Amino acid sequence: MGSKYDRIAAELRQRIQNGQYPKGERMPVETALQAEFKVSLATMRRALDELEAQGLIEKRQGIGNFVRSPRTRVRRTTDRYQWEKDRVRQPETQRRTTGATEYETGLTVTDLDFHADYRTVQADDDLAQVFAVPAGTRLLQRTYRTRNKDEGVPLSLIESYLVYDMISGNPDLLDVSQEPWPGGTQHQLFTVGIELDRIVDEVIARPPTPAESEALGLNAGISVLVLRKVSIDTKGRTVEVSDVIMPGDRTELVYTTQLTRWRE
Repeated sequence: MGSKYDRIAAELRQRIQNGQYPKGERMPVETALQAEFKVSLATMRRALDELEAQGLIEKRQGIGNFVRSPRTRVRRTTDRYQWEKDRVRQPETQRRTTGATEYETGLTVTDLDFHADYRTVQADDDLAQVFAVPAGTRLLQRTYRTRNKDEGVPLSLIESYLVYDMISGNPDLLDVSQEPWPGGTQHQLFTVGIELDRIVDEVIARPPTPAESEALGLNAGISVLVLRKVSIDTKGRTVEVSDVIMPGDRTELVYTTQLTRWRE
């Protein structure tokens, strides 16, 4: 059986979910809730802190507690990568109709605001080890920010790295004005003769930095999921490394592993 504030938070969460406290509206004042649940103000505030940490409410200094409008959820599954590979050989007109973000959110191209930046950097020791290249090797760093136009924050913070000399045979791959690229990174690599064999995802959870918290619009207590995606081609080379910072309150990671059956 949970603590008092856990039980209160569960009841308030139910009221939010069933619409008793409409999204965007102000909740009853803390003293009114305190009286209703017959608990101390400290207990009441702890329950509200829990709702804030779950991203259900936001506290506006001097005004009160407001029910947050739900932000776009991202559901990232292992099917995504094969879906991207299957699209590589599709006509450009078909590839332009949708992308990985739409696949993961259910949104459409017209729902999204996309921004990309490119710059060349030198591989630090970490990236040099992952790419199996000397430190200082020239890389193309690509920064991506995609947001729902109805929301003020991006869905995630993405830094992608490619070995410059590996992809420079196609000058379009060095030109940020070509973004958003129809078919994404797998198609970009395909234009220089690279086929992916496998992708390795490594995920950790940690508190956000102040800059990450501000950029993603995170409430206090919300962690981020940090995904390092390493793409390996059919020759065994690491051809892309992508670091993705995802808000923990609206990201779902789904991994399905097919197991080999025992022989009878």
